[in-house]
Amino acid sequence: MYETYFPINDLLRRKTQTSLIIACLTLSVASTLFLLLFSSRIGVGITVGRGDVLTLGLSNLFAQFTGFVGVLAFVVGAVLTSFMVFLMMTQRTRDFGLIKAAGCPNSLVFGYYMTELLIVTAASCALGVVVGLATDFALSNLTSFEAYHHPANLWFAPVVFVAFFVLALVFGTKPLLNASRLSPVDAVSPVQYYGLTAGVKVKTFSKSMLTFKIATRSLYRRKSATVRIVILLSTVFILLTVSIAGSVIAKGTTTSWVQRASGENVVLIAHGSMAAQYTRLQSAFVGADENDVFKYSDPEFAVPDAVIQRLGGIPGIVKVDSRLVLQEHLQEIANFTIDPDTLATIPVGDSREGDVLVMGVDPENSTGKWYTQGRFLENGDESTVVVGDSIALTMFSQPLVQSLRVRNQQFCIVGVCVDPVNNGRIVYFPLKTLQSVTGISTSNLIFVSLDTVVDHAVVMNQINQAIDGAGSELVVFELDQVVRTNIDFLDSTWSTVMLLPFFTLTSAALCLMAYAMLAIDEQRQELGFLRAVGAKPKTVTTIVAIQSVIVLVSSCGLGLSFGTITTLLILMRQPVVTSFTILEITLWLFAASLGMLALGFIPVVKLAKTPLLKLMA
Repeated sequence: MYETYFPINDLLRRKTQTSLIIACLTLSVASTLFLLLFSSRIGVGITVGRGDVLTLGLSNLFAQFTGFVGVLAFVVGAVLTSFMVFLMMTQRTRDFGLIKAAGCPNSLVFGYYMTELLIVTAASCALGVVVGLATDFALSNLTSFEAYHHPANLWFAPVVFVAFFVLALVFGTKPLLNASRLSPVDAVSPVQYYGLTAGVKVKTFSKSMLTFKIATRSLYRRKSATVRIVILLSTVFILLTVSIAGSVIAKGTTTSWVQRASGENVVLIAHGSMAAQYTRLQSAFVGADENDVFKYSDPEFAVPDAVIQRLGGIPGIVKVDSRLVLQEHLQEIANFTIDPDTLATIPVGDSREGDVLVMGVDPENSTGKWYTQGRFLENGDESTVVVGDSIALTMFSQPLVQSLRVRNQQFCIVGVCVDPVNNGRIVYFPLKTLQSVTGISTSNLIFVSLDTVVDHAVVMNQINQAIDGAGSELVVFELDQVVRTNIDFLDSTWSTVMLLPFFTLTSAALCLMAYAMLAIDEQRQELGFLRAVGAKPKTVTTIVAIQSVIVLVSSCGLGLSFGTITTLLILMRQPVVTSFTILEITLWLFAASLGMLALGFIPVVKLAKTPLLKLMA
């Protein structure tokens, strides 16, 4: 008990500093654990998508983004751990120098250090696991949150605990060894205790900008601590910029892809069973169950041509989009490419096959505008198809240089599109081509696009009248509700990623607070002398405040610069960036910087209230 009594008592004696260290490390562990749990819960994973939510293309995009943010958050955690251990050792070096002067051997001093490090690390990692699990549990039980679909993978908790525990030990052992080897004279010296360095020449201050010069001189004297805090905060701002800017832009871009593919103000007209099945296919994007056994080619589902003609004559309907959806057996056709350097022939593809959803679309009257790599179907296309991104990733190696076979007919792949229908497991054909191949001359899905300037209720009433005399079980269904659900799912997914850096932001703010406390401690006597010779408390607090602002502004500049470059490098193709997007990103980053500065001013406010005698003690 005696070996652990002193380290525990020493930690309790510095309650504020110990609490800051534990809080910083706790938030780092919690943010990493929450990222892993969240990615697992929505069925995406941090490395590869499962395919039961989103599309495989969007799932992999999200996985790559969260993976990058996760690595960056772990790097921030490593830098943060290193800085906090440095501060902890700095505040204890003089005490242990006195202990060694009293005859305490090096091994026992190192044991005290290691015991403190183990206690702080174990407590921080345990609390971080609890906070991460609690945050995940809280979000998963919010009724308005759309993203959760899978149970939490609790195996992430011990993995994250061990990873950060080892990380803290690795970064903490070297300062421990250095501190235990210091001689008593060096240990009690302010140069070692505060990490101070002296300039080559001491210059006399002039009266102009005296407060600013005193502040900058103190920053220079604490060069080691200043450089560390600037590196830490710069890394934090890189993480903030990437996660906030990247998430906002990715959310707007992917939402645009999904919305454009489904169309806006679109109404579905189909047989009741077919309409219900298509709704399930759309809802598969958010993890809804599908009806795997469904006979799409049933003649009962055919929409009479008379109904289509009546719909085309209704004022207020912009487009009438007739489609044919079926289940067909697809075969991959291998191809080859030519290496431009060696002119060697490189085989591409295999002979994969399977049953897939196919849809015939009239390009001229289509209500959707898909985001496509390559191009979408055009008027006059006959032997061409466009495949969904999930099909492209699972059944083809390089789809844009390959072909496919359906019912012994070969079709060239001219594009890969993002479509929420059936999680992107769909192939689009020209409508007339699919009807010719299958021998089915009718359509089983009708989409009509409504004009936004007409009375919606009047047009819907006319549509219902047009199908009443059709003699079939046709129903009218507005797709906006399903599209809104898909968009809300995307919004909640990307918005949750934006929560992650705020764990780290709080940790960085606490680090800035700890740095300000170290600065005040190192300048205590100097600030006391300034007060004694007539300086106002406002002047003294301004000196310390200027130091915090200089550190924060320089870190913010570096972090935002490198963060912006990194964000541009990892963005998806054709990002949707509007003036509102830029304004939203700016406001988020400004609020984060302002919040960090406010927390960093807490020691400055406390300094202003400190009596003169206590300040000079």
